[in-house]
Amino acid sequence: MDELPIGRRVAYWRNRRKMSQQVFADRLGKSKSWVDKVERGVRRLDKFSVVYEIADVLQLDVQILLGKDPERRPENPSGVDQVEVEEIRAALERYDQISAFFYAPPEPPPLSEMRKAVTHAWLSFQHAKYGALARTLPRLLREAQAADTAYGDGPHAREAAHLLGQVYQISASVLRKLGEHELSWLAADRSIAVSHRAGDQLLAGVATARVAMALLSLGRARPALEINVNVANRLAPGVGGNDSSPERLSVYGQLLLQGAMAAARIGDGATVRDLLAGAEEASRGLDGDANYYWTCFGPTNVQLHRAAAAVELGEGRTAVEVHERLDPEGFNALLPERRAHHFLDQARARALIGDIDVASEMLLEGDRLAPAEIRCRPLAHEVLSDVLRRTRGTPSASVAELAEHMSVGV
Repeated sequence: MDELPIGRRVAYWRNRRKMSQQVFADRLGKSKSWVDKVERGVRRLDKFSVVYEIADVLQLDVQILLGKDPERRPENPSGVDQVEVEEIRAALERYDQISAFFYAPPEPPPLSEMRKAVTHAWLSFQHAKYGALARTLPRLLREAQAADTAYGDGPHAREAAHLLGQVYQISASVLRKLGEHELSWLAADRSIAVSHRAGDQLLAGVATARVAMALLSLGRARPALEINVNVANRLAPGVGGNDSSPERLSVYGQLLLQGAMAAARIGDGATVRDLLAGAEEASRGLDGDANYYWTCFGPTNVQLHRAAAAVELGEGRTAVEVHERLDPEGFNALLPERRAHHFLDQARARALIGDIDVASEMLLEGDRLAPAEIRCRPLAHEVLSDVLRRTRGTPSASVAELAEHMSVGV
């Protein structure tokens, strides 16, 4: 699309935003005739201020509107089109709540439709469909924000806030997978604020875990550990009259697991063991692995985090032993993102102990199960580069093909 005149690009993105020429003109403060002439190339766009205003209305990076690629950091290879990441960024940069003080909010989508869309987005994430999710998230963010604004003073305010909080969490999760850690932190932080308005402690607890994950990805392991442990202590079953429902056990357990990962990052093995023991005890209160509040928490997931924490501690042999003791039935029942993530951790563990051939097999197994978890994650690119560098002779055809798909030099 780069070779198209700018007017045609304006028309293309206006249609993708599902805006009529009249609506687009109203938002720009121009006439419909002006928009029509711009899109047909009759009127030139020769002022950068106008181009930037158009980009703002279209929630688009101005470089894309000018026919240029948005700047991509070379250290952040991604299996998702960077255009979609920029659209998510634009949606997160919206502040429609402020505009509602001055103008009537737009007609929001029905909450029943929002619930279906949010559920579909969660399932897309847990099946590692990051490309499809990145394409739908910008619109979902805008609709959830609009619903939160429109229902903010009515009887459905808490439900609208709850849905928006979940959309922010989904955004934080997928952005972290793609290596967009600052954006992930922003989305997770937004989720905490919205969760308070939703009046749901457990939703706020899961949002806290998302914030901690983003902090850990940014290299802020100690704050990540502290926030996980502090909130887990407040949500712990039996504390301050808290119940021991499966939902609470799941959120509490997830906070402990994320705390263990942060502790492992700073090399605190004793805290890792304590937190994993607490999570294992919580998992015994569940009937196997569950997915309350989209946590995938349960006995098997505790073991996956035990292996992952061992990798972070540099204990590759321990991580492999945990993997070999996994209950096959419980593991195979987990959703694809969890299992593929584990195979990536096992590839790292095998590389730590010098078992490069099996490290390659683990990457291939993860790719067969959930390609985006391997091909879209910067961490997987790093692991594959290390495996290729340490492979004796020529890598197998399957590994070479995967490297070609991921643009990793053999």
